[in-house]
Amino acid sequence: MSTDRPRAVVAGAGGFIGEALAASLRADGYDVVEVGRTSRVSWNDPEALRAAIDGADLLVNLAGKSVDCRYTDANRDAILASRVETTRALHDAVAAASVPPGLWVNSSTATIYRHAMDRPNTEPTGELGAGFSVDVAKAWERAFFAGDLPATRRVALRLAIVVGDGPATRMLLTLARTGLGGPQHDGWVPPHRRYRGIGDEPTGGRPPWYRTRGRQRFSWVHIDDVLDAIRFLVRRDDIAGVVNVAVPEASDNRSLMRSLRSVVGMPVGIPSLRWMLEIAMWVLRTEPELILKSRWVAPERLVDAGFRFSHTDLREALASVERERRLRRPAARRTRSARS
Repeated sequence: MSTDRPRAVVAGAGGFIGEALAASLRADGYDVVEVGRTSRVSWNDPEALRAAIDGADLLVNLAGKSVDCRYTDANRDAILASRVETTRALHDAVAAASVPPGLWVNSSTATIYRHAMDRPNTEPTGELGAGFSVDVAKAWERAFFAGDLPATRRVALRLAIVVGDGPATRMLLTLARTGLGGPQHDGWVPPHRRYRGIGDEPTGGRPPWYRTRGRQRFSWVHIDDVLDAIRFLVRRDDIAGVVNVAVPEASDNRSLMRSLRSVVGMPVGIPSLRWMLEIAMWVLRTEPELILKSRWVAPERLVDAGFRFSHTDLREALASVERERRLRRPAARRTRSARS
């Protein structure tokens, strides 16, 4: 059905960020077309995908299997394929469009940068790392920036850990509630192959470890600022290429865990050594890398362009997520009772 409203295509709309973005764009007046495994436009229907993108004003791709899992061989392959193959499918659709979207925003990750304890990684001066997660990010961006799409401006969002009711924040809150909310110390780890390189240009080998003593940096961004950054990029047609999305001042692991303990009301937080985390993360079915890598990222391009972050206090950002979760619990229980 034709409409006078601008059209936005959101791929990966079923995920945490995608759901929030689709709702935000609708509130802004967009006609939103969602692409996903269970959406009206699915990945296995290239004709429907091309029709959705042709004539769209905005394309945002957030598709990709969550990294909040164990890096088994099957999960490693799925994490890579779910990013690269979906991006290539969108690339083909944009290239084939008679009226291609003016802006394509593709998710990426700040994990592409090296473990940094000495200085922040900015877009012009950041150094890329090595290993599985970095290889995934590099392959993802190569697929995104491949070829010539002269009518479409492309922006890759190198997202820091997003604070909101998503998998990363839920995992951190769970650690704090279970008493494991002390600082996390990296250290020697028995050799394993889960973090080895992947793809056409694999890098890295044995799992790295550093004597961080709980001082590894924690770059983050609130979900509201992610949505505002996308709005900002829509307006700023002079910005293309890679853009870091993280608050200007990174926290560190000790401050993060202290904030989490405060938010959940847990007075005790046992410091965790690497071997303890290996066991805890095996139980939680996720990876220690998510909290042990020092992610120190600065959003130089956004700040220089005049973007201002609304949420820069980590404790308050985490507290707002916990408040929203508590408010939703009674509503969810009432819904279940009504259905029973």
